[in-house]
Amino acid sequence: MKAAFAAGALAIAALVGLSGCAGMSTRDKNIAGGAAIGGVAGAVLTGGSAIGTVGGAAVGGVIGNEVGKR
Repeated sequence: MKAAFAAGALAIAALVGLSGCAGMSTRDKNIAGGAAIGGVAGAVLTGGSAIGTVGGAAVGGVIGNEVGKR
C-alpha cells in the first residue's frame, strides 16, 4: 500500500515539475536537470546527508550549465 502511494506521489510530482519547465530555455533545463541528478547522486553517495545532497545539486547545476553553453 505504501509503495503504491509513493509511486503515485512521485508520478504527480514529476508531472508538476515537468509542466513548470515549459517556458525555460534549453540551458535552463540543463541546469535544472543537472541539479536534480546531482542532488540524487549526492544523497545516495552520502547516505542521505543534507550537505551531500546540496553539494551534489550544486555540482550538478554547474555541470548542467556548462553543457548548456554548447
